[in-house]
Amino acid sequence: MTLTNGTATPAPRTARGVLTGVGHLGQTSPPALPRRRRLSLAHRAWAYWLGCAGFALVLAATTGLGPHRVWGACAAVGYGTAAALSARYPRAGRRAGAWAALLGAVLVPLVVLVVSGAAQSEVGVVERSGALLLHTGSPYLPHPAHTVDYDPYLPGMALFGVPRALLGDGPFTDARVWFCLAFLLCMAATGRRPAGTARATPPGAVSLLAGFPAVALPLAVGGVDLPVVGLMCLGLALAGRGGSGAAAGVAMGAAAALKWTAWPLLPVGLVLLAVTAGRRAALRAAVAALSVAAAAVVPVALADPHAFVEQVVLFPLGAGGLRSPATSPLPGHLLAVHVPGGAALATGALVAAALGVTVSLLIRPPRTVRAAADRLAVGLGLAICLIPATRFGYLVLPLVLAGWFRYTSAPAVPAPSDVLDGT
Repeated sequence: MTLTNGTATPAPRTARGVLTGVGHLGQTSPPALPRRRRLSLAHRAWAYWLGCAGFALVLAATTGLGPHRVWGACAAVGYGTAAALSARYPRAGRRAGAWAALLGAVLVPLVVLVVSGAAQSEVGVVERSGALLLHTGSPYLPHPAHTVDYDPYLPGMALFGVPRALLGDGPFTDARVWFCLAFLLCMAATGRRPAGTARATPPGAVSLLAGFPAVALPLAVGGVDLPVVGLMCLGLALAGRGGSGAAAGVAMGAAAALKWTAWPLLPVGLVLLAVTAGRRAALRAAVAALSVAAAAVVPVALADPHAFVEQVVLFPLGAGGLRSPATSPLPGHLLAVHVPGGAALATGALVAAALGVTVSLLIRPPRTVRAAADRLAVGLGLAICLIPATRFGYLVLPLVLAGWFRYTSAPAVPAPSDVLDGT
């Protein structure tokens, strides 16, 4: 029953006479798709997995990076097995196909790479930074001579390297394992719904996300952006739930302590919190976020200001003593390399994009988590495309932000793998 002008009226019904629910933050949950449509989607799961297998094969055949080649070979087998199971058993094989994909695209290559010691350079940088942080109080080498000597991350990222510095070499002290755990735990917490809400996150959504190639690849080879985006999603989800704002602020501050790319989360998340819980909650979250970030960043920055500015500020912008290896052919990099004064033009376009997103927050503040995630994804996507030192891998941030909240706020539709729910 709903109240309209003080009069009780029955809640709307679907064509089958079933009451429609009201979703999180007042969004009405659309009715589920007809059974025939759901079965049609399930029967096409093989095509999804086959496309993933094709991508993995192409990567394995064309990449010059050893860890990526290992991932491509393992993932192609996993995705191919998932496609075969889904095609042979359209319903009964969905769960088995999903497990095959996860096994081949995440677990097997991660184990192979950890045991063999092969990793992206970022993993070694983080592990070295953890040791430096423990022994010197700063994760940054004072006089970097090569690109691998640079640590372009904020001090919080060095914490993922502390287990190896404390406990020595071992499969469970590898920074990739902690990247993976942090991401999965954050996404699992993000998917939880407060008691009393009409709809829960689809079962197995985190597993489906982990099996997606753009996420599975960095999970296996050691992508530092995954724990960052995991905390960003958690901060947005907590902001959307309202409350006191303290928990959302801590999550946002933890993300901001890892990498500069998380800082656009603060204005978006605080505006969302102001809409859902009021200005006091937003102010409380701002204080918590800035306190957490400052506690991680300020002492280290003061310990060696030159190293901090050189490696964390100038190097990612392509203005450090050495050129950043992040050189994907996106607009900002192409401008900086091929156009006279292009670096200034790219920086100006980046500032203009940031101002545009800021103005949009003031004129039309997001009122749902999904709207806030979309706004943040647009801002990050523009920044990644316009910054002079950039790479395609950074796009996992806007992809996860937009895709995760769009999927978890959509009607319950079976995923290609039935999302591991076994139904």
